[in-house]
Amino acid sequence: MSELPAPIPETNTHCPYCALQCGTHLHGDLDVGVKVRPADFPVNRGRLCQKGWTATEVLTAADRLTRPLVRGSDGRLRQASWDMALDTVAEGLHRIRAEHGPDGTAVFGGGGLTNEKAYLLGKFARLALGTSQIDYNGRFCMSSAAAAGNAAFGVDRGLPFPVTDLRSAQTVLLAGANVAETMPPLMQHLEQAQLIVIDPRHTATAQRAALHLQPAPGTDLALALGLLHVAVADGLTDQDYVHERTHGFTAAAQRAMAWWPERVEELTGVPAGAQRRAVRMLAEAPNAYVLTGRGVEQHSDGTDTVAAFINLTLALGLPGRRGSGYGCLTGQGNGQGGREHGQKADQLPGYRSLTDPGARAHVARVWGVAPDDLPGPGRTAYELLDALGGERGPRGLLVLGSNPAVSAPHSAHVTERLASLDLLVVADFVPSETARMADVVLPVTQWAEEEGTLTNLEGRILRRRALLPPAPGVRSDLEVLHGLAVRLGEPASRYPTDPRQVFEELRAASRGGRADYSGISYERLDAGEVLHWPCPDTPGPHPGTPRLFLDRFAHPDGRARFADVDYWGPAEETSSAHPLYATTGRVLAHYQSGAQTRRVAELTEAVPEPFVEVHPDTAARCGLSERGLATVTSTRGSMTARVRLDPTMRLDTVFVPFHFPGEGRANLFTHPALDPHSGMPEFKVCAVRVAPHQE
Repeated sequence: MSELPAPIPETNTHCPYCALQCGTHLHGDLDVGVKVRPADFPVNRGRLCQKGWTATEVLTAADRLTRPLVRGSDGRLRQASWDMALDTVAEGLHRIRAEHGPDGTAVFGGGGLTNEKAYLLGKFARLALGTSQIDYNGRFCMSSAAAAGNAAFGVDRGLPFPVTDLRSAQTVLLAGANVAETMPPLMQHLEQAQLIVIDPRHTATAQRAALHLQPAPGTDLALALGLLHVAVADGLTDQDYVHERTHGFTAAAQRAMAWWPERVEELTGVPAGAQRRAVRMLAEAPNAYVLTGRGVEQHSDGTDTVAAFINLTLALGLPGRRGSGYGCLTGQGNGQGGREHGQKADQLPGYRSLTDPGARAHVARVWGVAPDDLPGPGRTAYELLDALGGERGPRGLLVLGSNPAVSAPHSAHVTERLASLDLLVVADFVPSETARMADVVLPVTQWAEEEGTLTNLEGRILRRRALLPPAPGVRSDLEVLHGLAVRLGEPASRYPTDPRQVFEELRAASRGGRADYSGISYERLDAGEVLHWPCPDTPGPHPGTPRLFLDRFAHPDGRARFADVDYWGPAEETSSAHPLYATTGRVLAHYQSGAQTRRVAELTEAVPEPFVEVHPDTAARCGLSERGLATVTSTRGSMTARVRLDPTMRLDTVFVPFHFPGEGRANLFTHPALDPHSGMPEFKVCAVRVAPHQE
């Protein structure tokens, strides 16, 4: 009698890309092929974008990393055993520490790492390496909104309400967010609302808007001040709310009085009438929301810009009111959880401050060390990359879940810094551009091969479930950190490799913090409970907090804070040599640095190469033609792209996506000026010239 065939595995999990974390159902294996279909999860309600539908193709990428690689004396990467690879890394780290001290080594993490990985990575950096030099690529994504949200509300959670609340909105203002391309399933929650879209480009989202405000790049802060001016001058503010629930209105309103609509129009190009209409649409709607995205955050004044939009929402009485509010559309898959548990330069688990003595004592107690054993805050992401290999900078770098050779601003300079290191170690599952530069490459598991948790943009903790066993020869990031820590002299028990065990420790470390996960467990999540943080450990199971601020804000007095901010402009203005503004962003088919999506045939076919969008009249002045090659040049560098003529573009602006490597890197020309509050680089505006490409 023949044996019955083994059942084909299946599981419910979540998409590996953006912070919506759409629910998916996976079935199949590597023999029959892995298939994906959308689940009826609240944020996606049975829908997926093009990236989500094709996500499983990366699992069988032809160049999947399955063996450690070590660079030999001849400069070539060759396969090695795990013991040899980890020994090589540990020996290099020991040598660097002996010669340059603990801060001679650094760690660069990612907003796509699970909560467990982010937590253990921060612990590894501060204990096993003893370094203060740790940050992550989420600094390039969410940091300005986080800084502004913490200052205004006392806590930073991207959406302080469930995504599904947006379905009841009459008006939604999207400031710098092209949702139709970056988060398509979210659009179904906005179908009933009048959309006000603020974006220099007439994006797919702007095409659906009732009102599109098209400011010059780098002027969003002036526009936000102008909108607050209108609210105050036209008597549209909610005075009872302002009096009862906020501080600082008078100073913010007085600052906005200098930004009357006609002055704002002269600077931004947005008509005064459109400014007034936008504010009235928000003020007159029974349920209204303001949502910000990367377009207003990735500036050297990004924190102030987000704060100015929050000021507008506070003046209108929106935050902390059921059916209305402010939120930030977090970008990366675990962009929310990734910044809560210790891989930021200034933070400890639970969204605790590294400079708070009480926070240090609590985490040190969980980790079994003295508070003084924990290093202080280190450099933020770009500052860290800029310092690599320098006289006082790190000489060794460990990279997990990031591709800074493509994603960092002024990327030619960053690749020079990476190349100057004594030791570059990259853990990845495909040979990214950064991995190709490494001295040691460590092959790690992909999303469908691992267990863990992530936190989506609404602060909901989700379970990632494995469908497949890890590919032969591959280890998890937790196993990598464990193996290195032991070789560096740490107790093996301090670095668990079981995600459940790591999460149990994370619960204890986050207890009492801003992002309190202590009441959350794998058992509750696996039972289907919907749990948003904060979710403290209480005698009766805490239900979680889907809606923040309904009774009070997170400051000690329960009140929100207006910010006294003023416009100060981009770091770089146009000139006769560089007469155009360049702005960068995402397209529907690709994600982040493109390391995953450029390996999917359908996505590569949709957008196979970098392009530059230019108004036809601007193109004519520059000698460009449709489908011709162009060179985009700033004072920092040049990239090459295919020309796309778009009559909806501003005459003074060009757009380039940032998903491509080599000479097609948009970040060859972007500006590394940093926001003084958040460390966010100015990705969204710089001065360039565009000319036909010369071979």
